[in-house]
Amino acid sequence: MTTFAEIAVNEPIVFAHIVSMIGTTVLGGWLLIGRKGRMAHRVGGWAWVALMATAALTSLFMPSEFPNIGGFGPIHLLTLLVLVMLPLGVHYARSHQVQGPRKVMQRLYLSACLVAGAFTLLPGRMLGQMLWA
Repeated sequence: MTTFAEIAVNEPIVFAHIVSMIGTTVLGGWLLIGRKGRMAHRVGGWAWVALMATAALTSLFMPSEFPNIGGFGPIHLLTLLVLVMLPLGVHYARSHQVQGPRKVMQRLYLSACLVAGAFTLLPGRMLGQMLWA
């Protein structure tokens, strides 16, 4: 059975991706349910953006297990979506548009953290095997 320590040593990109995604999922949940507009939300938001960008960029170096072209598969479309929508959400937030960042960040959290995260926990996938074994 593979452990996180083995992944950290043997697959540092995968480990960075896992750690950043755990961070985005936990921090993003807190940001979504917490009070908006305060300093804690702003600082947490910047940390979430950095973690999400890290997760997206590290995913570019992880080949798709599904049908792919040159290692890039359907899951990498989510990476492109994140890399486009994340700066858009930051732009909306910095220009004090309330609905823009709310919609963008909620959708990114739902698609990239919750839905994609659920797929990684399926039996037969590396994290799924670690969790269910």
